Amino acid sequence: MMDAVDIREVGPRDGLQAEAPASVDDRVRLIEALLEAGVRHVEACSFVSPKAVPSMAGAVEVMARVPRAPEYRYAALVPNLKGAEMALDAGVDELTVTVSASETYNKRNVRMSIEQSLDEIERICALAGTVPVDAVISCSFGSPYEGRIDASDVVLLANRLQGVGASRITYADTTGMATPPLIETLVHTAGTVEGLHLHDSRGTALVNAYAALEHGVRRFDSSVGGLGGSPFADGAAGNLATEELVYLLDDVGYRTGIGLGPLLRASALAAEIIGHPVASRLAMAGPRKGSAG
Repeated sequence: MMDAVDIREVGPRDGLQAEAPASVDDRVRLIEALLEAGVRHVEACSFVSPKAVPSMAGAVEVMARVPRAPEYRYAALVPNLKGAEMALDAGVDELTVTVSASETYNKRNVRMSIEQSLDEIERICALAGTVPVDAVISCSFGSPYEGRIDASDVVLLANRLQGVGASRITYADTTGMATPPLIETLVHTAGTVEGLHLHDSRGTALVNAYAALEHGVRRFDSSVGGLGGSPFADGAAGNLATEELVYLLDDVGYRTGIGLGPLLRASALAAEIIGHPVASRLAMAGPRKGSAG
């Protein structure tokens, strides 16, 4: 039997946060299109101040309107305890918290030191109770400020996150600095890498995903159309495109449960919502004749 790969679709949050604000109607439409394609794990929104990230305003309404079913899992990014309280009240299935391996990036992103972020994450984990908390370590492969970050330092941070209550760890290539050798180094240093969040800023996201698969990684964040990028890191635009990841996984024999055809239609809807073409090359070129999906 083929191995299964868990894809967490982050387009409705990480993808759209980098764009001009979309309406709640459009954000829900996009989530519905992704669910129709077979996506079952969605980062739907962020409970962050709309002054800081205007494109994420209306998170409570988004969560009130998304389709609900036992197989659907909705995550929300929460930057602090107040955001976590709001997200839990809104009925999210999973909280996403972030801390950077780069001190400078962390201060720019959440206005806290790494130590302060760890303290806040510990409080969030205590509040969450049985709701899983996924801790995303941004700049796991390098920072635009400090440069390359040693894998042992990143793994030490991961261990500390687990110590304060994080349910699982996702390593994020926030500015697209990872390469297959750096992926391999992280896996060997950590022993096991549960999940990766890859950016395509330097055109390496898909090859990094393949390298990660070869080293046992079976969970990836990706964004429909390749939307996204951090508003706090110059040049970080471009997440790993979900349709490109699914296209690769289908071809090399992994199960995702996601249909490529309806996923490409969701990508076209994303382009319609943002008002310009998406970055995904597969969305532009289309799959080769005879491809699955």
